[in-house]
Amino acid sequence: MDDEKHKGPSPGAAAGPFVMSKRFLLMLVAVAAVSPLGINLYLPSMPGMTAALGVDYAAIQFTLSLYLASVALGQLIIGPISDRYGRRPVLLGGLAMFVAGSVVCTLAPSIGVLNAGRVLQALGGCAGIALSRAIVRDLYERTQAASMIGYVTMGMAVAPMVAPTIGGVLEAWHGWRASFGFLALFGFGTLAVVYILLHETNPWRGDTAQSQPLLKGYGKLLRIPAFWGFALTAGFSSAAFFAFVGGAAYVVINLMERTPVEYGMYFGLVSLGYIVGNFLSGRFVAKVGPQQMIRLGATLAFASVLLTAFLYALDDMRPLFLFLPTTFLGMGNGLVMPSCIAGAVSVRPEVAGAASGLAGSIQIGFGAVVAPIVGALVTTSAWPMIVVTGLCTLMAMLSMQLVSK
Repeated sequence: MDDEKHKGPSPGAAAGPFVMSKRFLLMLVAVAAVSPLGINLYLPSMPGMTAALGVDYAAIQFTLSLYLASVALGQLIIGPISDRYGRRPVLLGGLAMFVAGSVVCTLAPSIGVLNAGRVLQALGGCAGIALSRAIVRDLYERTQAASMIGYVTMGMAVAPMVAPTIGGVLEAWHGWRASFGFLALFGFGTLAVVYILLHETNPWRGDTAQSQPLLKGYGKLLRIPAFWGFALTAGFSSAAFFAFVGGAAYVVINLMERTPVEYGMYFGLVSLGYIVGNFLSGRFVAKVGPQQMIRLGATLAFASVLLTAFLYALDDMRPLFLFLPTTFLGMGNGLVMPSCIAGAVSVRPEVAGAASGLAGSIQIGFGAVVAPIVGALVTTSAWPMIVVTGLCTLMAMLSMQLVSK
């Protein structure tokens, strides 16, 4: 019985109470962290990669946008497949693909091969994002799911917090390829842990009466305004973060003339805010309510951008004036995301995988759009980054109106 508690339930067990062990929780954290590591670990290396591969900064920035777009596309497919065939086999296959893509990136002799490896990385890594949430929804009802997703995301947020620092150190010691080698090792370790600990959690797997064709499952979701409210709020909140990510490295390293290691250390403040927000969400969402938690987080994120604009206007050469207020943007997103995702995957529990995939696709897709725009605009100052971030937080606040009281 104790062994089953550690490994997770067998099919159909989700209907009963489930006590998540520490090992199972840490496994979900690692699974969910795979794709964010793929996004953040190599950010400090981006300016240096331009010289190493003989391309301009826009070409390196495109590797981030390509990754985000591939994550968005992959989740649209992976979610429904896991509804039909189960979370475990799809997750194992995705992690194996992430490892293969990381190896390709590590050995890439040109920007073209690097882009191919990034696509493979992203399509595999997105399984961790979509299926960690679907697994939680398999095991818990909506309010409990919001709380547990908060705790999973809080642990997962350690990855983007420490990733730029690790990436900066690896860049200084061994060059940009070391970051992708690190990703390959992390992906392989996570794959081994999932193989050992995870049993199937999807109670509808193989149930032909419940299984939904891909388009039919999405059709159900798209007709529900509440789903749009939750998904768009998460999407615009995520876009605000990626607007900052898309320009911050260039602003700090090129315009403010700081080192990649410094950038990585400052970036940790944003992730720390995200961790705190997720902790507060997991602790208080049952008392405050998911919708109120989302509104509070979206308002805090918008206010943080106003503070960023004020401080940057005072002095445009201090990284702390960018990162300190953006810490509260991270905190706001930490309050928003767990309840948004739990709400999106709860409107139709029988298609939780499709809902997680579609909501995640919107979330990452918005980031894929804004990141290259900001990257192209921050040639002389951080103002384009600040303006786009502010517009995204404003749209997140407005999107919540679609969720019925």
